[in-house]
Amino acid sequence: MKKKKDKGLPPPYAEATKDARFAGTFEVLVPVPDRVRPHRVGMQFETLAKAESWIHSPDGKDAIDEILSSYSK
Repeated sequence: MKKKKDKGLPPPYAEATKDARFAGTFEVLVPVPDRVRPHRVGMQFETLAKAESWIHSPDGKDAIDEILSSYSK
C-alpha cells in the first residue's frame, strides 16, 4: 500500500491586489497553518516581478519567517 504524501503549506506567492484603492499593484500572500485565508503582507508592489523578487530577498525571507513563527505559537 502506498503512503499518502504529507502535503505541506504552499509557498508564499504574489498576486494582483483586490483592494480598489490600490488598483494596478501587487501584494504578497503567505499561507499559514490552521487559517483559511493566507496572511497578507502589508506592502504594495508596482509589478509582479518586484513582488516575487521581494519574496526571495533577505528582507522578504525574514518577514515571511516572522509571520509563520507568529502563527505557530
